[in-house]
Amino acid sequence: MLLLPWLHALDMAASWPRALGLGILMAMAFTAAVFPWFGEAIGQATQWGSAAGVALLVLAGPLFQAQFLVFALLRWWFRRTLGPVLAALAGACAWVATETLAPKLLGDTLGHGLYPSVLLRQAADLGGAAGLTLLLLLVHEALLAAWRARRQGLAAVARPLAAAAAVPLALAAYGLATPNAQVAAGTPTLRVAMVQSAIVDYERLRREKGTAAVVREVPDVHYAMTHDAVERQQAQAVLWSETVYPTTFAQPKSQAGAELDREIVGIVNAAGVPFVFGTYDRDGAGEYNAAAFVAPGRGLVGFYRKTHPFPLTEWVPSWLDSPGLRQALPWLGSWRPGNGARVLPLFLADGREVPVLPLICLDAVHPSLALDGARLGAQVILSLSNDSWFTNAPQGAALHLVVAAFRSIETRRPRFRVTSDATSAVTDVDGTVL
Repeated sequence: MLLLPWLHALDMAASWPRALGLGILMAMAFTAAVFPWFGEAIGQATQWGSAAGVALLVLAGPLFQAQFLVFALLRWWFRRTLGPVLAALAGACAWVATETLAPKLLGDTLGHGLYPSVLLRQAADLGGAAGLTLLLLLVHEALLAAWRARRQGLAAVARPLAAAAAVPLALAAYGLATPNAQVAAGTPTLRVAMVQSAIVDYERLRREKGTAAVVREVPDVHYAMTHDAVERQQAQAVLWSETVYPTTFAQPKSQAGAELDREIVGIVNAAGVPFVFGTYDRDGAGEYNAAAFVAPGRGLVGFYRKTHPFPLTEWVPSWLDSPGLRQALPWLGSWRPGNGARVLPLFLADGREVPVLPLICLDAVHPSLALDGARLGAQVILSLSNDSWFTNAPQGAALHLVVAAFRSIETRRPRFRVTSDATSAVTDVDGTVL
């Protein structure tokens, strides 16, 4: 409903520059209203301060929310050349196309706002959250048409109102008809220990205790929690969070690293269940944020390399990278992107091999990765994350959880998500956090 005044203002725009200006203003207003917490997180990470971070993000709103600009321009032009009905359809398609071609950092779209409704969100298995966004925009257009026809009589108002009501009714009917129970019946039963340590501020801990003490403390806490989960709670597999293993696994950089490798392989063998944990991998091209699969009696089964490292913190595009940039922004990372979805097996003690799709942090906001994994045969999604960015911004952690929950709806695969802090969760095939 909040888009209606803006849509009306676009209809009143006398020229395309005015329409573009309204798009720019809306992008900035939307950013200021919805994402101030992200600006604060940027300010804290860069040490520029929260106010500077929010101001920078708002000014960059037209870049990160470009769908408002493209929508405003195309809708204005189509409305004057092809009429309001085709303009509404073209504008909605332009919005979704812009978000697809220029994906958001956090993968957000208006369709995610339907997550609280179990029935309405089920159609995401047809067109993703983007399809829900398109329908929401068309509902707004129908409501605006009803408001514009308010002086033309009841019949003139009833037609667009009926069109607006038909969309949620159709979504609800689809949600009722979706055979989630049958889908769930075809998925394997799996009991996973998700170890959330709440150890997040590694840099502060290194300053207080020293690097060696922190490198020792992190695995020790995970070992203790894992032992309880396996021995007392009968976990069939163990999932640790992103980057929890402090060095490259299976390719040690030092004698201490080699000893740590042997130690964790011994822990896995003693537990008798497979482990999946966040670590690092490397080759001749560089180093990667990765997930390692280690099975008892088998050792390393394989790696998944994070496909979407976070821009300007974990990774810098080659065309932008330079010594001057790294001197000005010393926190810039140098991890390389992986090469897409990979399905790896969990070798369970009962003899089963469950094919799973690992996703690391930002990977989970990209629908294509989950869909590719489902096509490759994955029966379960495993997500590893480190949401310490959002320690002081719970809105960010909540958004990450909701956006990633749509991967279960789109693929009809359950998902285990572990993070070092914030919310670790199990998501059912209908998107419900169990």
